[in-house]
Amino acid sequence: MKKEITIGVLLLISFVLFSCNSRSPLSRNNDNIHILESKVLTAEEQARLTPQAVLDTLIKGNQEFMDDNLTVRNNTARVRASAVGQYPMAVILSCLDSRVPVEDVFHRGIGDLFVARVAGNVVDADILGSLEYACKVSGSKLIVVLGHEHCGAVKYAIDDVKMGSITSILDKIQPAVTKARNDFNGEKTSKNPDFMEAVCENNVYVGLERIRRSEILKEMEDNGEIIIVGGVYSMQTGKVDFIQE
Repeated sequence: MKKEITIGVLLLISFVLFSCNSRSPLSRNNDNIHILESKVLTAEEQARLTPQAVLDTLIKGNQEFMDDNLTVRNNTARVRASAVGQYPMAVILSCLDSRVPVEDVFHRGIGDLFVARVAGNVVDADILGSLEYACKVSGSKLIVVLGHEHCGAVKYAIDDVKMGSITSILDKIQPAVTKARNDFNGEKTSKNPDFMEAVCENNVYVGLERIRRSEILKEMEDNGEIIIVGGVYSMQTGKVDFIQE
């Protein structure tokens, strides 16, 4: 019994010493970590923003994400501050993909962005209504249709997969597949990464076209109240290449 207690004490001491000498990645880089004491946008601050300024903010934030120059935000305070109202600067239509953490990609915090997510970042009536709400009702200044590399929905659309309710989503990507097949030189299958990229980009353009069919959003864009852009997220680098027509 005494021997077992001695061994237990030695193990405990070893664990404590190891813990003291082994710092987490956060503590090792503690000199580069700071709390960003930022506030959620007010209605007045949102109103003063220009669409181009919002786009520039997202471009800058994406660069910070790529550089791993991220901040620890005062999330608890932001949760409380945004509880009674929200005034996001932009709305992002993203794919469902778990590898695209939208707020992190643009280095934004709670209350900064509306995020609509659906497989293949396709546009249907519900998504269009959500975008109209974000901009016309809630005052967002920018719409981004965000596609990404290695998109499963794009792959299955190219392969013409039929599977339950997924089929209706993939059907909305077919115009992008058709256009890519008409324009692309090379192997036109999902096994070709270049063809996948071509369909992904075309799918973003298709989304932009469908958004502009909204009389509300088209009028806002024509009046300079909002900017509507596309982007493709690189899984390799974290960079968003923006598509602005």
